Amino acid sequence: MYNEKKYILAIDHGTNGPKASIVSTHGDIVNWAFEEVPLYVSKGGKAEQDPNEWWEAIVKASNRVIDDCDIHSENVVGVCNTSQWSGTVPIDKDGNNLTNAIIWMDTRGSKYMEKYHSGLVQVDGYNVFKMLSLIRRTGGGPGHHGKDPIANIMWLKGEHPEIYNKTYKFLEPQDYINYRLTGEIAASYASIQLHWITDIRDINNITYSKKLIKSFNVDSEKLPKQLKWSTEILGPLKSEVADKLGLEKDTKVVMGAPDVHSANIGSGAVRDYEGHIYIGTSDWVSCHVPYKKTDITHNMASVPSAIPGRYMIANEQEIAGGALTFLRDKILYHKDELLQEESVPDVYKIFDKIVKEIDPGSNGLIFTPWLIGERGPVDDHTIRGGLYNLSLEMNREHIIRAIFEGVAYNVRWLTMYVEKFIEKWVKKEAPHIMQNGQAMPALSIIGGGGQSDVWCQIFADVLNRKIKQVKNPIQANARGAGFIASVGLGYIDWDHISKHIEYSNVFTPNPDNRKLYDRLFNEYLNIYEKMGDIYKRLNE
Repeated sequence: MYNEKKYILAIDHGTNGPKASIVSTHGDIVNWAFEEVPLYVSKGGKAEQDPNEWWEAIVKASNRVIDDCDIHSENVVGVCNTSQWSGTVPIDKDGNNLTNAIIWMDTRGSKYMEKYHSGLVQVDGYNVFKMLSLIRRTGGGPGHHGKDPIANIMWLKGEHPEIYNKTYKFLEPQDYINYRLTGEIAASYASIQLHWITDIRDINNITYSKKLIKSFNVDSEKLPKQLKWSTEILGPLKSEVADKLGLEKDTKVVMGAPDVHSANIGSGAVRDYEGHIYIGTSDWVSCHVPYKKTDITHNMASVPSAIPGRYMIANEQEIAGGALTFLRDKILYHKDELLQEESVPDVYKIFDKIVKEIDPGSNGLIFTPWLIGERGPVDDHTIRGGLYNLSLEMNREHIIRAIFEGVAYNVRWLTMYVEKFIEKWVKKEAPHIMQNGQAMPALSIIGGGGQSDVWCQIFADVLNRKIKQVKNPIQANARGAGFIASVGLGYIDWDHISKHIEYSNVFTPNPDNRKLYDRLFNEYLNIYEKMGDIYKRLNE
């Protein structure tokens, strides 16, 4: 049923705002448009966005991309949304959001997680008996950081009972957008996972766990009743939405998946143990795996993927490209008495040029990108970013390169434990993959950071492996959503996806930088070990 003349409207709903793309059924991005949405952050761990602003931005971006394409509406055969993961939107019976969306950065639920995990018998601060029950069923559990949706719900119940009581359903961002598209309430097996209330032991028969829901003391009727695979059709567009978007009223909406899951697909890494790095506001390192496993110490686990009947590794680091956004908006072009009128240029291309001029290692300057705490490979909401070994002989060019390298050190730290997670199984089931002792000797790179050649080379040098730069890496999530819809609608098979992925470049490690980056990475780890207690005293 392969047909290159049919298209998907793919919505990549990220933290900075949605990108709407027209994607062919074999993954070609025909056109795309972006609309920015604000983020509301304040002291106490608050991180929110307005769901109505999400929706308005999605409609605007979709209108622009559809209007600019010379494609008849009847050839757009499906809509598929991939969204930021680990958020909470409380809606009433009429579908109105009762408050802003609590997004993945929010830590206000941390005190409820501390209380949940309290008990006489603990390991690493987790209640042993509760965690055993959670891990057995879900593969993991909510972290101390309070950023999981179940922590958001518990926080609302404890701090804002009037909102909790009025809530008809708590929805993930992906499922909220799907509701706005179709009027249907459902969660995907992928999106619901970070609530830690589904039993995933049988990947082909995932169900809610009454025992776990009871342990969190939340009301089961406030959760989506329907659970579906990412490739299932949720329904047609609502008539008024089809009119707004300029699409046919019978256009099918495919469930879709959160960003991590779609990125796996859009990177082309659909076979087991094929890994990719995502560098956006945050970052992760992931691959598909054929088994359920948990590394609770390093905050990663196998979870249901977008591919029915398959698991993938879930993990995340909070800040990657977000460190450059912070540098741009809060340091270099922050409007105050020092700078009031100057316009903000496209600084990211300028950053690339600057980084090339500074020698690898940034003269020993080390940046830690823990600007809002960290999830993996440590679960620590108190640690913070910093510049170490700063001296008068340096300038802001050294700082910029140190930020690029610091993110790479952080990714290497995570990659160490991802490889340990899969190494035993790779050696047993796919020994041909192992090279130089590495279970993932090559990683595809996607996301906005994947557009930077100089950053790709830094990743290759710091991680000491090939980095494959996926063509149009910023569109990988949309491409993944397009593929998910195309599989769901019968236009392509999973096994054919990798054939449609193109690479702009392959970066290999520079051996001259090997010892330097190994030494600096070891000091990076030492910084965490030495500073951990200080951060706790400062930020608890």
